Amino acid sequence: MYSMFDLLFETPSYRPVYVISDSEMKELKKTQHQEELDEITKQKVRLEDAFKAQLKHLEEREKEVKKELKVLSASKDK
Repeated sequence: MYSMFDLLFETPSYRPVYVISDSEMKELKKTQHQEELDEITKQKVRLEDAFKAQLKHLEEREKEVKKELKVLSASKDK
């Protein structure tokens, strides 16, 4: 016998089921793979841009530090 508590918290185990043809399934997979490939390409571009920006920043900082080091070395020798 079921109590009101069981009826209140019992969740139905129904899930919708969709039936599609093989050709529709192939088209769906093709679309999903194309979307994934597009996202991979976008991520690669973003990573490359971020890498280039970081590299540029480091190169500029390296020049600044070398310049400051040269000035400090020159003033020490005098």
